[in-house]
Amino acid sequence: MSLPEPFRLLLFLVGLMAFVALNAAYLVWVERKAAGRIQRRPGPTEVGWAGLLQPIADGLKLLSKQFIVPPGTDALLFRLAPLLVIAPGLMCLALIPFSETLVALDVDVGLLMIFAFGSINVLALMVGGWASRNKYAIISAARVVSQDIAYEIPMLLAAITLMMVTGTLDLGEIVALQEGPFWHWNLFRLDLNPLMPITFLIFYTCMLAETNRAPFDMAEAESELVAGAFTEYAGMGFGVFFMAEYANIVVGCSLITVLFLGGWQSPFGAYSGLLWFLLKLYFLVFSVIWVRWTFPRTQFYNLLNLSWKILIPISLFTLILTAAVMKVV
Repeated sequence: MSLPEPFRLLLFLVGLMAFVALNAAYLVWVERKAAGRIQRRPGPTEVGWAGLLQPIADGLKLLSKQFIVPPGTDALLFRLAPLLVIAPGLMCLALIPFSETLVALDVDVGLLMIFAFGSINVLALMVGGWASRNKYAIISAARVVSQDIAYEIPMLLAAITLMMVTGTLDLGEIVALQEGPFWHWNLFRLDLNPLMPITFLIFYTCMLAETNRAPFDMAEAESELVAGAFTEYAGMGFGVFFMAEYANIVVGCSLITVLFLGGWQSPFGAYSGLLWFLLKLYFLVFSVIWVRWTFPRTQFYNLLNLSWKILIPISLFTLILTAAVMKVV
């Protein structure tokens, strides 16, 4: 007997919140361990075996700290910003098909809805910086908005290219069209877009920028702006911003898995399912961590030039090329 739709959605929401919290806790541990290995140091070792209880200790520490609203700030917006930044990640995860049957909301325009919800994240960072009444936070928030707008354009162009290849905005249908061995995945559809690997790299780069990961982490930029847009946040206020970053990483890597890497499809054409989705997802998550600890943050205007002068022209060219090839085919 199937559950009524409201109860099913409530169950999925609780599960997604637990999934986001668990990812935020233990991806921090993975990141600290990976950073330690890359920099030839041990990383967390003291709390629990191999430091596995360190995320729990960090969470308890954040919960024990007082959430302080500095005088002179816009108290309502200051409190609202952390909620605005975590909500889009939860809504986007509800649209991701983790397997053929495991999806909270199966809608025909899932790809469009993810981009719509994702835009709220930029607004939340701007609200948090502006409501803080701190010049460093406001400068950082303004830089985040300009960066995110710049990188949304090539990301959308890459998504439109994928939409032309698949002919749908339904994420489940996009995965179903990639059924079979790995050369059926959109990443290898060179017959319709000879530059599909370039489109993949553009989308991946824009995902790093949209999730504020190094070398695009202008929302934080501790060495330049104290602590960026989060300067005035303490305790779980800061913790929620931190959780949202990892939730957005999971959303971005899940979207790449669906659009380019066949979603839950097996690379061998058999035994497809949730396990293959999670393997691809966490491989991409690890690559995001790897990039952070490999490439240094560069000057802000160079990051904008990368988008406006390089990524946007190339993504436009791949879009036009795909249209031309599909018309000939």
